[in-house]
Amino acid sequence: MSLLQTYQAIAEQEWIDIPLGWLQGRTIYGGLVAGLMMQKAQLCIADPKKRLLSSSVTFVGPVQQGRARLTAEILREGKSVTSVEVRLWQDDAVQSILIASFGAARESSIVVQQERTAPNFPPATELPVTQHHPLAPECFQQMDLVWSEGQYPFTASHKPDFAGWMRFNPKQHTNRAMTIADLMVAFDMWPPGVLPMFEQLAPASSLTWHVTYVNPLQNQLQDWMKYKVFTDHASGGYATEYAHLWDDQDRLIAIARQTITVFA
Repeated sequence: MSLLQTYQAIAEQEWIDIPLGWLQGRTIYGGLVAGLMMQKAQLCIADPKKRLLSSSVTFVGPVQQGRARLTAEILREGKSVTSVEVRLWQDDAVQSILIASFGAARESSIVVQQERTAPNFPPATELPVTQHHPLAPECFQQMDLVWSEGQYPFTASHKPDFAGWMRFNPKQHTNRAMTIADLMVAFDMWPPGVLPMFEQLAPASSLTWHVTYVNPLQNQLQDWMKYKVFTDHASGGYATEYAHLWDDQDRLIAIARQTITVFA
């Protein structure tokens, strides 16, 4: 089942079948979970004048392959801003929660443009796409990732963090206009920034993920986008990091802040 077919199922019913091909180890990739909840949130808002401002995701428990239930509740609907909560359920328990705020544009004299400048990479077509390692999560096959800065995961690097290009894999996804739900699916595909420091294979997973949406998407699924992550702090089995995502015209699209659980 394609992402579009899954989005359609969300529009028609509470219960959906999570599509195949998105496992991250024995559980479902968190970006897909966030994307499905975002699609439910947008359907709940149903107001084209209100665009996504920010969303916060808590990954409560592991989401398994199979059936899942999505529920949504409008927390508050104001003239400018509407806040909605979406929950994903399996086995009669909440496994993930998304809270998103959507807002209509308002007149304001305050204009600040100090966003991070996009890094200057060689063109993605001149760099090798990262090959899917047999031990890598299944979900990585859904995207093309191109490392431009930093080291690969599990290379015992003395420093964390990396940057590069990304897009939906053309062999897996028919090209079309990119949606906010697609953005959530794609943005989380890069591994945690501390993974290059790992000396051997070991798990790490997202605990919380906050995304601020900056400029409207003008992308197709197969357009390249730029990504860069920075780790603020890591100790005691947890790490905190932030990441930026730009489109191929160097427009800042979104900023993410994430708390990671580290098992190494």
